[in-house]
Amino acid sequence: MLSGDITVINVWLRWIFPNNLLSRLIGLKVFKLGRIIAIDYGRKRTGLAVTDPLRLIANNLKAISSSEIFDFLAGYFSREKVDIIVVGYPRRLNNQPSESVLYIEPFIKKLEKMFPDKEIVLMDERFTSKIAFKSMIEGNLKKKKRRDKGLIDIISANLILQSYLDYNRNLNG
Repeated sequence: MLSGDITVINVWLRWIFPNNLLSRLIGLKVFKLGRIIAIDYGRKRTGLAVTDPLRLIANNLKAISSSEIFDFLAGYFSREKVDIIVVGYPRRLNNQPSESVLYIEPFIKKLEKMFPDKEIVLMDERFTSKIAFKSMIEGNLKKKKRRDKGLIDIISANLILQSYLDYNRNLNG
C-alpha cells in the first residue's frame, strides 16, 4: 500500500465517520512508525542517513563534525519521530572488533544514556567506505567531489542503513 492509498482511505473513513467517531467506537489509535537513522561515526566526521516515514528507502542525510553529533541528534529527534538508531560497528575480516571500537564504544554508551527511549542496533560496517568510494567513481563524480570525505561518510551511513533494512526484510520474509 502506498502513501497515497493511506491518504485516500483516511479521507474515506473521515467522510463516513466524522469527528473521530470511528476511533471512539472501536478504540482505534493512529499508529505512526518512527524513522530509522543510521550513523557512521568517525573521530572527525559522522555520516548520517535516514529512512522515509514508511521505512522503505534509505536516504542520505548529512555529514557533521563528530563533536556536534549529540546536539544534532537531540534537535533532529525533537523534529522527527525516530525509533531506531543503527550504528556502524567496525569489525575485522575474522569478525573480531577492530581497533576503532576504542572510540565507538564510548559513543554508543553515551548514545544509550542520552536517548534511552531509542532502540540502538549495531550493524557491521566492513568495507562501507570502500564501497562508497567505488560508487562515487561508478557514478562519474568528478575527482574534486570524490575527495569530499564527508560525502563518503554520508554514503557509508546510507549503506549501513540499507544493509539493516535488507536484513530485516529477509528476516521477516
